[in-house]
Amino acid sequence: MAKYDLTLLDCTLRDGGYVIDWKWGFQRARNIIHALVKANTDVVEVGFLRNVDGYDPDVTVCNRIEELNRLLPENRGNTMFSAMAMRSNYDVAKLSPYDGKGIEMLRITAHDYDIADGMDFAREVKAKGYKLSINPINIMGYSDERILWILQQVNEIHPYQFSIVDTFGSMKRRDLDRIVSLVDNNLDSDIRVALHLHENMSLSCCLAQRFVDFHLNRPVAVDGSLMGMGRIPGNLPIELIADYLNDYGETVYDIDYLMDAIQDYIAPLKGETNWGYTPAYFLSARFNLHRNYAEHYLKKGDLTNRDINHILSRFDRSKTTAFDAAYADSLYEEYKNHKIDDSAARAALKERLKSKKVLLIAPGSSIVQYNDKIRSYITEEAPILISVNFIPEDYSPDYAFFSNNKRFDKLESYPCPVIITSNLADEQADYRIDYNSLSSAFGSGSNSLIMLLKLLKDMQAERVVIAGADGYLENAENYYNTAMSSATTHGNRYNLEMSSAIKKLDMGVEFLTPSAYDRV
Repeated sequence: MAKYDLTLLDCTLRDGGYVIDWKWGFQRARNIIHALVKANTDVVEVGFLRNVDGYDPDVTVCNRIEELNRLLPENRGNTMFSAMAMRSNYDVAKLSPYDGKGIEMLRITAHDYDIADGMDFAREVKAKGYKLSINPINIMGYSDERILWILQQVNEIHPYQFSIVDTFGSMKRRDLDRIVSLVDNNLDSDIRVALHLHENMSLSCCLAQRFVDFHLNRPVAVDGSLMGMGRIPGNLPIELIADYLNDYGETVYDIDYLMDAIQDYIAPLKGETNWGYTPAYFLSARFNLHRNYAEHYLKKGDLTNRDINHILSRFDRSKTTAFDAAYADSLYEEYKNHKIDDSAARAALKERLKSKKVLLIAPGSSIVQYNDKIRSYITEEAPILISVNFIPEDYSPDYAFFSNNKRFDKLESYPCPVIITSNLADEQADYRIDYNSLSSAFGSGSNSLIMLLKLLKDMQAERVVIAGADGYLENAENYYNTAMSSATTHGNRYNLEMSSAIKKLDMGVEFLTPSAYDRV
């Protein structure tokens, strides 16, 4: 082969659509396609074929290929257009035969549990005249023997292209070497081999360059998206691999148009929705798990990356491919609910707290604004001072209470006795309280303030006053120290739930500083 036959496919409108529920807007989608064509992109994937209700021109998910074709520009240069369909959610009877114009290639995909049906689906698509690409989901989840079976089926169907898809972003260099060798040595030599990567371990560009540098004696293709946009943590950034391919010497992709498209249409979305490398997605890839598990645990808001690593390491391999929220929650609760005998710790605390005045200091920004008021109360009432999930800089607590590893792990020393719940891994704490005995006090998962209030009720404290429990306010800094800010956000509904939980404890709690939880 005199010239290396290498094509670059952009999947921004399809894979990037996960970030915004494919609601690109008709004109914006057309503008992105136009920019990609001007950049000399070889293939542009314009969306999904799926079983959906009706046609929305602003969404790049459609029932009919004719609907996706409406997005294509009049001047198409040398660009080919493609779409994707999954066997389990598209009725191939809706697909019109290829008429020689419009979308030319269809990439079909299937899971490991329906791969045999996926091959039949592929045959039907090819019979309708389209260039066929077979993209099995999560090739890293297959044994070598099963990959060989897939390749045998692919050779029989003889599609235009076969794609190596690293769905969970768990592929490393040696995995790529092994799988490419397996595919290249067993796939008919005139079938193009493509590579689709994800950014869980921030390796996509490195792996793509290595794939290109194999210089296989067959046609090859690489997928990417503008700015790596895609279902979190994202895809191979097409602009990076395009620049590398230009350096390679046989392609001329116009990076200016890619940069324009990113500046005008993609970067503004990045400001609203995050994608890209994060440690939690590296961990899901490390164990070759569905990325939704990482998302699920991130949303809990009280887990460190170390926690997520430990939980993911316990997964049953039968649960890796399809996301199972109930199973994920069961492991989360199992991890957190380390049942312990805390009778001695409770007895010691009760001796110190029974019939006492207690002031709880939470890390809200009001502890700075109302510093004088808080100090006056401490001087006049001499309460026992307990901080909640932090050590305050301007006050000297008698105790510090922690139920959240994200706060507890940040501290190396403590100026006072520490009370922790049993989900925290520290045998040296002064008082360890069974997590499960306190967590049921709040309906929406665990909350440190509610758990501490429940403990103080059990300890028969005489009076409890709270400072710094400001609640969650929109467009405001909710912590006295911005370093404590969290990506987890709550709204007014959460404030109402907190207020209700405090009332249900029936303790006559008082607020020394303003709080969204202080509802009549």
